[in-house]
Amino acid sequence: MHPAIAGLLTIVIGVGGCIAYYYFSNQFLDKVLFPATKMGREERNSFRIRQALGFGLVLFFMLLVFLAVPMMPEVFSAIVYNKISVEMLVGGAFIYRVILSFTISVVFAFFFYVLLRNIGGDAGHNINRANMIRPWLFLMPALLALGLYLAYPVVETLRLSLTDRAAGGAFVGLDNYRQMASEPKFWEALQNNFLWLLIVPAFSTMFGLLAAQLTDKIGWGAIAKSLIFMPMAISFVGAAVIWKLVYDTRPIDQEQIGIMNAIYLSLGGAEPIQWLTIPFWNSILLMVVLIWIQTGFAMVILSAALRGIPEETVEAAIVDGAGPFQVFFKIKIPQIASTIVVVWTTITIVVLKVFDIVFAMTNGQWETQVLANYMYDKLFRANDWGVGSASAMVIMLLVSPILIWNVYNARKEMR
Repeated sequence: MHPAIAGLLTIVIGVGGCIAYYYFSNQFLDKVLFPATKMGREERNSFRIRQALGFGLVLFFMLLVFLAVPMMPEVFSAIVYNKISVEMLVGGAFIYRVILSFTISVVFAFFFYVLLRNIGGDAGHNINRANMIRPWLFLMPALLALGLYLAYPVVETLRLSLTDRAAGGAFVGLDNYRQMASEPKFWEALQNNFLWLLIVPAFSTMFGLLAAQLTDKIGWGAIAKSLIFMPMAISFVGAAVIWKLVYDTRPIDQEQIGIMNAIYLSLGGAEPIQWLTIPFWNSILLMVVLIWIQTGFAMVILSAALRGIPEETVEAAIVDGAGPFQVFFKIKIPQIASTIVVVWTTITIVVLKVFDIVFAMTNGQWETQVLANYMYDKLFRANDWGVGSASAMVIMLLVSPILIWNVYNARKEMR
């Protein structure tokens, strides 16, 4: 199938599935769970039993399709070749999946029967309850997606961090964390991450605030903002390739294509320098790439915050004799302090997860290792899912408090 047709079919099926879900779920809510009708006691009980049995049978057959049917070819093959046995059917995985499907169906059918206890009792009460549940129907697809792509990976990563692949996935407790803590590369990565935390959010926010303030004072400010924001449209790997050319080193007898070495030699330098191999300073040069990218993000957010400052406060300060620096630092900064904190913490989360730039430019060599690249090395190079998952949990633990605090402040401002 042509990719364009496949993409179009995916869109049609996805959109059609969402529309069908919302339509039938609302019909089920209004017609089955909480209908706006009044029934007698016997009629109500009979209706509840029929609906619960129907729900249980549908669920049972759906579970059979997903659990037991995939094993049917194996069972049929055993029958054809006379290899079928009682142990295969009774003690094997096939009958186990059938029993599991039946048990789950019975349990959910019972809960469905209990859920219908108020059906037909009071039409007005049923309408109110349906309207209370209806928003959750719209949220359900998003909640399922979040559970599948966020909650499940976290739980699975935590499980893997407590097991050993070499031992067949056996539970080893905190051994992977102890092994990780004993490796110098982990502490190097942790130290570098904290160095990134100190430098990148501070300089990105500072340059973004400076650009937001200055571009509002010039006639071609919109063009300047577009140029400063442009790196945000470049992927981290693309930006890393660009800056790797800036730091590039060629032999002394060849023309330098790296800007830094070209400038260095033009100023009287003896020979080109391998910039990315100098410990500590190579990490600073990597941070420059992320600062270059994130400055545009900080500028856009802070520029909007500066424009939201009431002009009356600025004019009153000027009338009282305040200079430009006093207006900026004592009038404007305090009023956008919450926005500065949001920008700072958002960039901090990006820094804690930084991977692409380090991977593409140094691959963690020459003392530039960071936690995300360390995790990648363990998972996909050393094939050690235990230590790799443990390092992933460390990254999550570092990011989570900042993320929770950011969400808390956002909700506080909304209230």
